[in-house]
Amino acid sequence: MNPASSVLLLTTLTGFGYGLIAWLGVLAGLGFLPRAPLFLPVAVVIGLGFAGAGLVASSLHLGHPERAWRAFSQWRSSWLSREGVASLATFPPAILFAGLWWFVGADAVATRIVGVLAAVLGLVTVFCTAMIYASLKPIRQWHNPHTAPDYLIYAVFSGAVLLAALWSIWFGAAEGLAAASVIAALAACGAKFAYWRFIDVQKPLVSLASATGLSAFGTVRPLDQPHFTENYVLREMGYQIARKHAVKLRRIATGLAFLLPALFALLAACGILPAITATVATLFAFVGLFVERWLFFAEATHVSTIYYGR
Repeated sequence: MNPASSVLLLTTLTGFGYGLIAWLGVLAGLGFLPRAPLFLPVAVVIGLGFAGAGLVASSLHLGHPERAWRAFSQWRSSWLSREGVASLATFPPAILFAGLWWFVGADAVATRIVGVLAAVLGLVTVFCTAMIYASLKPIRQWHNPHTAPDYLIYAVFSGAVLLAALWSIWFGAAEGLAAASVIAALAACGAKFAYWRFIDVQKPLVSLASATGLSAFGTVRPLDQPHFTENYVLREMGYQIARKHAVKLRRIATGLAFLLPALFALLAACGILPAITATVATLFAFVGLFVERWLFFAEATHVSTIYYGR
């Protein structure tokens, strides 16, 4: 598929934003966050800022952004609609979470409950985003058991490095969070390799013979190409760049998205310039996950391309 920058920003930014909200809600519920009155409200605003920027970017992908409100009415059948509903539903409890932390205190039961609610809704939003792609049966690279769990793993990873950076800048060393970031980075890397291995050995969904109903007659091949010039299907559904340079692009994505963030998070966990190393880990994670998202879309092929010999 031809990757759209708006969708790349959506899936990357919302992962960071809702991942951060999830970490804040869970840690607050367990009583593991520092009691500084201003830290959590600022962190929540940053998380919602990332998520909001991703949602705004996604509207650029619509042919008629002014009609985006209509998508919310189809939540019973559309994962896109469910994503929109869940994303907006996360904002009120997240804002209330920050307000309760400031006015009532970190130890209040209401603060912890609302924080956990915001965390759950944030992860639900990420899951709905993943299911938009996992539910598309004509694209085998998306319609598989890896897509939805991977999105959640990447959100947990990106939220961890972002929170570790904020914590290190605010309070100094954040050994526990930095160590969690290393573990999350390695888990995300493992999930990505498992996904690549799956799609590399996965059999095609259909063949020309099965698509035309001529399987009983042996091998089926087209006499000529359906079109003599490039068209929408070839341009959007049969994107070739990623498959031509798949090995190189996968190495770049692995290094930028997972290995370098893990390395700098490890330095932060060891107390080596934690504010700087944790921030660098976050920057590498953002750039790397953007590349990984690009590759996720660019490697995907629609079944319609079989008619073009793809």
